Amino acid sequence: MDLELQILDLAREILVTAIVISGPVLIVGLIVGVSVSLFQALTSVQEQTMSMIPKMFAVIGMSLLLLSPALGLLRDFAKRIFSQLNTFGLS
Repeated sequence: MDLELQILDLAREILVTAIVISGPVLIVGLIVGVSVSLFQALTSVQEQTMSMIPKMFAVIGMSLLLLSPALGLLRDFAKRIFSQLNTFGLS
């Protein structure tokens, strides 16, 4: 029973870590996409590349900006997982 709770806690921790790492990048992409779409609707400019290029640059820039903290978070998560391997009988 205790092992099942640990596995559920591990699954929750995996999901939270994935959301924390990907959340800011996705939010920036959403904000840039909505603002570009609003600009296109207001100016009646319907150029498809105008909607993709700012989103690409924003997502790439945010990914590069958050690369170091994300890798640190993943490193700490991996250390916690590897230290718990003997709990699951995989040592």
